[in-house]
Amino acid sequence: MANNKMTRQYPKFSDLPLDPSHPPHSAWGLWGTDDELGTLNHLTSDRTVAAAKEIKTGRRFGLNWALEQMDYTAGFRETIKHEIFEIGKNMNDDRITFNTQTSTQWDGLRHWGFDDGKFYNGFTQKEILENKTSRLGVQAWAKEGIVGRGVLIDFASFAERNNIQYDPLGNYAVPLKVAKQIAAECKLEFQAGDIILLRTGFTTAFENASLDQKKEIMAKSPFEYPGFESTFEVLGWLWDTKIAAVAGDCPGFEAWPPSEHIMHQILLAGFGMPIGEMFALDELAKECKKQQRWTFFVASEPLNVQGGIASPPNALAIL
Repeated sequence: MANNKMTRQYPKFSDLPLDPSHPPHSAWGLWGTDDELGTLNHLTSDRTVAAAKEIKTGRRFGLNWALEQMDYTAGFRETIKHEIFEIGKNMNDDRITFNTQTSTQWDGLRHWGFDDGKFYNGFTQKEILENKTSRLGVQAWAKEGIVGRGVLIDFASFAERNNIQYDPLGNYAVPLKVAKQIAAECKLEFQAGDIILLRTGFTTAFENASLDQKKEIMAKSPFEYPGFESTFEVLGWLWDTKIAAVAGDCPGFEAWPPSEHIMHQILLAGFGMPIGEMFALDELAKECKKQQRWTFFVASEPLNVQGGIASPPNALAIL
């Protein structure tokens, strides 16, 4: 169950860390030393009720990209294996084996720690590998789900309208000032507890790419993709605005390679903020444009796997 009870007044980003012995910009202990939810604590019952009021037309959109779409990974991560077998006359079962990072997924709080091997609230890489506790696993999120108001930042449409040339399968960092401009044009204001969804066009471009193009993309070192610019200004804005979770249709929320530094570590290990990747946002974006509103109700139920590192979101957006 969400803790929601802070041990002190909510600090500004500039006041982090709360303890000088903790990693820079970390918020360890804000919701207690045993907290496993991080910024999901912003998803209070009152905010869930308010988010439900976003449902006006009942249009529903699954945000999971097909598990089979990431069909080439250059061996970095295995692609899905789907077996169908008969267990009796006209009776079938199937078995699915997949890496949780090869399609739409939430990065859990065990995914990426600080360079010293510390994760959110001081949990360690050693403890994860020993596998004697499920602490910080995705099962902590599965108890109540990730439910709140979603906000679409449709950079792909903005770029098309403004003749901004970029490759959705290459590196492009979306500036914070542009994200704010998009929000202003859409007449929306960010609220505490929001779940941000950034659309860049990556998933559709990858889906439509040839096998040779995919091999060329994956052969790049480092791998490249678009996303938010990775700056302390962005981190400060996310924290000070009390954003609950961030996601995009690209393989990472921040553009890769990062423009300044890796945001994954501070978001996951410092803030305890879920990062969603490769969300399917095209159909949602079309409906948002049609209705001329870019906020909606989001419900996500991660896998209830003890000690899980990441999980398909099983997410729905409802307008």
